Amino acid sequence: MNKLILHIDIGHPAHVHYFKNLIWLLKDNGHQIIITARDKEITFELMDYYNFQYISRGKGGNNLISKMMYIIIADLKLLRIMKKNKCDLSLSFASTYAAHAAKIARIPHIAFDDTEHAKFELMLYTPFTDVLFTPYCFSKRISSNQIFYNSLTELLYLHKSYFRPDASILEELKIAPNEEYVIVRFVSWSASHDMGQKGLSNKAKVELVHYLAKRFKVFISSEGKVPTEIEKYVFNLHPAKIHNALYFARIYIGEGGTTASESALLGTPAIYINQLSMGYIEEEKKVGLLFQLTELNHIFNKIEELSRNEKKYYQNIAADFIESKIDPTQLLLWFVENYPSSIETLKENPDFVNKF
Repeated sequence: MNKLILHIDIGHPAHVHYFKNLIWLLKDNGHQIIITARDKEITFELMDYYNFQYISRGKGGNNLISKMMYIIIADLKLLRIMKKNKCDLSLSFASTYAAHAAKIARIPHIAFDDTEHAKFELMLYTPFTDVLFTPYCFSKRISSNQIFYNSLTELLYLHKSYFRPDASILEELKIAPNEEYVIVRFVSWSASHDMGQKGLSNKAKVELVHYLAKRFKVFISSEGKVPTEIEKYVFNLHPAKIHNALYFARIYIGEGGTTASESALLGTPAIYINQLSMGYIEEEKKVGLLFQLTELNHIFNKIEELSRNEKKYYQNIAADFIESKIDPTQLLLWFVENYPSSIETLKENPDFVNKF
């Protein structure tokens, strides 16, 4: 097997989790990894926690004009990095910049995606992408280079092969024996695919948290400031430990789709407060792990309903659901290490994609 020089682009804190196991496996197999990362929220904190070496590609834009300018700046920066390091291929989660730079550098760009409503991003990167991996539940057929696989993005790091819950998180959160807690998450609504969307009002956030606090210990994770009345519930857990906290939580309630999906896969029933849906959200709704609601009275009723079932009930559903899926990290590892012959293998035997 030839040793490769791979470029991986990280555009969001979640992408660190998406790629971390693949990075470790590739390094163990002797490949060289060149990581570029956007300076967004806690991305660098996570990268440092896992001792990943990376090159910053800046903060990005916060309005349409600055976002368009950033495309040019980031494209050129990634192109220089790819050429300097003589990269063999580039890998990303829906990175416009990696796709553009790889096309100019004449190296393959392999992407994966699970967000159908990110129309702007899809338009910008898919024409320049050689292979696009999407879950079976992804509802759009975008290109002839698209490969569907039987799993979810979150299983890149929450698959049983990688995730082991650490009960020491309960002591860190000061959870007493038999005490139950919930995690509430509010998002910033600043992503391109969030345009025109909005979450709970400040009044509704306060009402929700006060309702929960009557029976649970409440922890709030928020991308922005929360109303002063509920500031005391905000917790500053290290981001690398959030999945342990979600695993032991009684319920998750929040506006973010990724965290809702993570909770569902960890066996913690999730109430997703958002009008936007994705294929993976619909799949988790079907099995009874995730519930999409936007009205407070419906949310309160669902909290009561979920509280009546034992936590083990949802953990069993999640375990069966994961058992029916492949390990997507192993799929990507095989595909990258054997590229481009892996393309021919899948053309000859499309079902091979689900043997992992």
